[in-house]
Amino acid sequence: MLFKHIFFIVFVFSKNTFFKNPLEEERTIKTTTQENLISAFAGESQAHVRYLYFANIADKEGFPNVARLFKAVAYSEQIHAHKHFMNLKHLNDGFLTVAHAPFGPGNTSKALEHGIMGEEYEISEMYPAFLKIAEFQEEEGAQFTFNWALQSEKEHAKLFKRAKESVDKGNDAPFGPIYVCERCGFTAEGEVPDVCPVCNAPKDEFKEF
Repeated sequence: MLFKHIFFIVFVFSKNTFFKNPLEEERTIKTTTQENLISAFAGESQAHVRYLYFANIADKEGFPNVARLFKAVAYSEQIHAHKHFMNLKHLNDGFLTVAHAPFGPGNTSKALEHGIMGEEYEISEMYPAFLKIAEFQEEEGAQFTFNWALQSEKEHAKLFKRAKESVDKGNDAPFGPIYVCERCGFTAEGEVPDVCPVCNAPKDEFKEF
């Protein structure tokens, strides 16, 4: 009986120690990573709204598949914003947010150009820098969400470039179903992955657009 009690205590301690989800922990975050999370939340939130606006433009101009792409990517950016926000549970105050974003509404081609600009900035500058700092500061939760967003933005940029090639020729993009992982925001076109290549979520956690 004593052995059973000892085993139970050790098991509970091990489970609580090694199976914690870093996104569910409420803890103080080092200042620079905290500022980067706030900026990333602002950027992803703006991208979400901007892409929904772009989707309306594409719909009106007769590009329903491009509109569907914008809606899918908007949903992905919403997931990223939510994940960044979850890392900031310890805060209880107002903060000034600063986020880089392309501005200037136009037609569908210009919207895709802006989408490419925004995604490539996040791929080449923002998220690699944020991720390096989070790694240096040993902020595990931020590392997860920055990396998840970075890998997703790479796919977004590819899809926007494909769409722009078609639109600039006067054609809608020949996209099949577009799938977004509801855990990390990874976006795939054509076939849903059996397992998310970024966060290992199963295929039933993908939303179809």
